[in-house]
Amino acid sequence: MPPEDAHRRPIVLVLGPTAGGKTSLSIELARRLPGGGTCLGADSMQIYRGMDIGTAKPTPDERAAAPHELFDLVGPDGPPFTVADWLEAAEASIATNRQAGRWPIVVGGTNLYVQNLLYGMDAPAPTDPVLRAALEAMSDADLRSRLEKEAPEDANRIHANDRRRTIRALERAAGEEGSPTASRAWDGPPREDFVAVGLDWPVESINRRINARVKAMAADGLIDEVRALHDANRLGRQAREALGYREIVDHLEGRCSAEDAFERIKIGTRRFAKQQRTWLRRFRILPRTIWLSAEGKTAAELASEAEKHIFSTYGGSSPSTE
Repeated sequence: MPPEDAHRRPIVLVLGPTAGGKTSLSIELARRLPGGGTCLGADSMQIYRGMDIGTAKPTPDERAAAPHELFDLVGPDGPPFTVADWLEAAEASIATNRQAGRWPIVVGGTNLYVQNLLYGMDAPAPTDPVLRAALEAMSDADLRSRLEKEAPEDANRIHANDRRRTIRALERAAGEEGSPTASRAWDGPPREDFVAVGLDWPVESINRRINARVKAMAADGLIDEVRALHDANRLGRQAREALGYREIVDHLEGRCSAEDAFERIKIGTRRFAKQQRTWLRRFRILPRTIWLSAEGKTAAELASEAEKHIFSTYGGSSPSTE
């Protein structure tokens, strides 16, 4: 790649389901791409300091292998962290890394973040008067239950008592399921300065990986992590609702056993992965995007395929000739 092109390097999006190996691929790409890359987190819970195990945050060894940004941005006991907050921080990191000649590699965990990065935040959620009236008639508890079932990713970031945002999220979810009032946020072309690599997994394989990840979280000390935050009163309203944390809080406060809590985490994460698949189907129509079959492949093998796509799409020189 000619040196003068370094400041125009595209955003590299790494997409895929939870527990699908996005972190490993992003680190491999950051190490292989000429000039180096920086892994930019796009996860609504990995932005919290001290919430490491339950959010599957990159480990110290993984962070030492490649630069990481947009992790540990705020304390979990602070005010709510919004999509707009993340988007502002992400655009600043993208610009800084481009200026330094590095590749900004956005590692998608919260697909709503990725959507807004690609399409902007100007498009409002749809408003269906019939649906709105039905939702307004529901109790807070029923709304929360429906949100956790239909849009678990939104449930992770919206406080249980935030009725207004809960209703808007359910309206968006209804649109994404094929309603005539589907969100206009997907209308029009996305920004042009990106290439994307998605990881494809069979559902059964992802479910096994999710179960294994939750088992590892238990062994790594998730209960102790949550207990320390809980006892110090450091879990704010938004952080307390994070998948994996609310279940352990229920255990610590005597509402369920540890075994039941971890089983609920597995079920909730598998449900979350199912909801993610709705988002990922949308991302499949993006331009400049390739989807790779990930099962049975190492991060290095996937990175090699991804690299070919990036340079073929971007039009720069191949790594071997730079």
